[in-house]
Amino acid sequence: MITDLSFYLLAVPVVILVGMSKGGFGGGLGTLAVPFLSLLIDPRLAAAILLPILCGMDAVSLWSFRGTWDKLNLKILMPGAILGTIAGALTFKVTNADMVRLIVGVLSIYFVCHYLWGKHFLESLQQQKASPVRGTFWGTVAGYVSYIAHAGGPPVAIYLLPQHLSKTALVGTTILFFSIINFIKLIPYAWLGQINTESFLTSLILLPLAPLGVQLGIYLHNRVSDQVFYWISYGFLLLAGIKLTYEGVAALW
Repeated sequence: MITDLSFYLLAVPVVILVGMSKGGFGGGLGTLAVPFLSLLIDPRLAAAILLPILCGMDAVSLWSFRGTWDKLNLKILMPGAILGTIAGALTFKVTNADMVRLIVGVLSIYFVCHYLWGKHFLESLQQQKASPVRGTFWGTVAGYVSYIAHAGGPPVAIYLLPQHLSKTALVGTTILFFSIINFIKLIPYAWLGQINTESFLTSLILLPLAPLGVQLGIYLHNRVSDQVFYWISYGFLLLAGIKLTYEGVAALW
């Protein structure tokens, strides 16, 4: 169990923010978790601590958004996502902490760029239909980066946003998608020893914050504009991404 107070001073608001994202407010904020915690601990340990917490959040979110998901898109996305998850599990052991730190840093910078430009560009495109080819590709990418850093949201958004689904349908589909993936990830995380006594006890300490964050996100889902919230959060994510990328490059160089 981690006993460093500075870790919990960072982890508590991060878990609440991720819970708010799971509750449908500030959808991409789940990408904040591993990059922020990686500023203080090994990113592989950060991912292991977060997974049981994410599963707890998923259980609450599934009930709150039950029946709102798009079944066709889930059928298209899931095979590739499972394939990507398996690829992540097979390659995770051969990556050292600095390599994971670099991957997370680069992904963080990409996610910010995706928000600043890609999200608005995709939303402005002519409405697209569900596509098995695009869905399988982006589902695979989402499964892989979700395993490495619990950050599969942007690839799924790249696929879903051009379809112009309703806000609630988009959130519901995303919640069920990652609920399935997160519970599947528990198997290789435990099998490969990524979840251990230290990580699990730390998860248990933070777990009570999960429903609090989700319920706060649900409350804000239909009441508050998340534009300013996004700008502030992604600004911090950009700074964390730059720092992690620099540290990863310097260590591997």
